[in-house]
Amino acid sequence: MRLEEAVARLRVLPDVLPDGPDELIPVLAGTDGPRPRPRPDWAVPPGAARPAAVLIVLYPDPSGEAHLILTERAHRGGDHSGEVSFPGGRVEPSDTDLIAAALREAAEEVGLDPAECGLRVLGQLPTQWIPVSNYTVAPIMAVAARRPAMRPQPSEVAAILDAPVRAFLPGAPLLAVERELRGFHVRYAAYPVAGLAVWGMTAKILGGLGAWLARDEADADLAD
Repeated sequence: MRLEEAVARLRVLPDVLPDGPDELIPVLAGTDGPRPRPRPDWAVPPGAARPAAVLIVLYPDPSGEAHLILTERAHRGGDHSGEVSFPGGRVEPSDTDLIAAALREAAEEVGLDPAECGLRVLGQLPTQWIPVSNYTVAPIMAVAARRPAMRPQPSEVAAILDAPVRAFLPGAPLLAVERELRGFHVRYAAYPVAGLAVWGMTAKILGGLGAWLARDEADADLAD
């Protein structure tokens, strides 16, 4: 998908994030077949949840194809250690709003300079809740005129990944994963990017974003 097409389809952002592939949702793996893992309702986070924000930056590759920035988190032993995610983190008291928090975190984690890359914020996608760490996460959608000049903050980021948007459109390849996860033997699908597996909340957002970008032209016209 070319950047100009993606940006045109993001003139209107969804009030509710569309569903990505069903296979992204982890299920218990057992001899009697997969069963949905009991989990809290994503739409009703507890009142004590901590606010966070992530930055989703679209930018053109040399041929004009739309790419976005992902990071491999440093392996520090926390809840999300080593996972692939967007640049971002918890909201600090000094942040004026969620956009400011996402931009600050991106600057700290990957050295993103909005002026250098011609960054423009498009708006916010629907807030997501991460039950295991109890964060409500606001995905901030932005577009850059060119690929940002970036450097990883080693204490937080192991690697910066350039991912093509087409990797998250409906029908894109999925990687089957079966593993022990917090005491459960689970099975789920993940998006393969640079030899890593993108799963969890990041995959949920990317699957929903891909579905929104690929929606029928008539639906896109009605949304406009």
